[in-house]
Amino acid sequence: MKFIHIRRTVAVLATAGLAATTAMLGTQATAAPVDLSKVSAGSITSTLSKEASIPGTAWVTLPDGRIIVSYDDTVTGAKLNSLTGVTKQFGSRITLEKISGKLSKRIAGGDAIYGGQYRCSLGFNVRNSAGVYYFLTAGHCGNIASSWYSNSSHTTLLGTTSGSSFPGNDYAIVKYASSYTNHPGTVDLYNGSSQDITTAANAFVGESVKRSGSTTHVHSGTVTGTNATVNYAEGTVTGLIKTNVCAEGGDSGGSLFDGTKALGLTSGGSGNCSSGGTTFFQPVTEPLSVYGVSVY
Repeated sequence: MKFIHIRRTVAVLATAGLAATTAMLGTQATAAPVDLSKVSAGSITSTLSKEASIPGTAWVTLPDGRIIVSYDDTVTGAKLNSLTGVTKQFGSRITLEKISGKLSKRIAGGDAIYGGQYRCSLGFNVRNSAGVYYFLTAGHCGNIASSWYSNSSHTTLLGTTSGSSFPGNDYAIVKYASSYTNHPGTVDLYNGSSQDITTAANAFVGESVKRSGSTTHVHSGTVTGTNATVNYAEGTVTGLIKTNVCAEGGDSGGSLFDGTKALGLTSGGSGNCSSGGTTFFQPVTEPLSVYGVSVY
């Protein structure tokens, strides 16, 4: 009888333990799912930065909280699987967008402002409170040369790089040589005329804009996003303006503007000006503040 009693006790305890375990599993199984609509855009982009900073990708948050993640022709196979694995956990909050070509800095050998073996484009002429003149261009241009010339034979010195930031940002400032005095506060429209620039502003989604550069000259389009992140092969740049304006190699550093307002410096993108493309711009207000200069 005593032996039988012990077995019953064990059976009761085992049954109780099983019931508790079943209850606990039941609780776990019925836990509420994550409400993706309440996940902040900042939290999502933070995850993208940590887990999806793949060269050839970019992302931007739209005003309604949705995030567009773009990827170029180089993101295939394991890279694409990794990207989709990260993005699909956020459901409809993220839209994947395939863009043609390769995301790259818009730099090439050619005409306009020349440094070393490369050609870039001048962005905006600026000056400080003491009346010293400079011009702004892309940081990935400023990183490659200390002296800049107006011709490919390097006989006419424009000035020397006095500050540059890339990656992270994409802006540089070049101090004009005292011997070079032709630096008007305008943008070349490549039709025999120019656009006077009198102020600087932050771009906004939907804004109609124009871009001027030494390779493809003037093209127009629309701002499709702000505070975009782009993962170039050479490093990540954040806080960029996304547009549907085309650009090509050598247009790097060129001007993005809206009438008399300076908006940005050409950073990079994909596609071309024959079939169209996506181009990203460094907001001009940041280097103006960092270097203590202004457009005029």
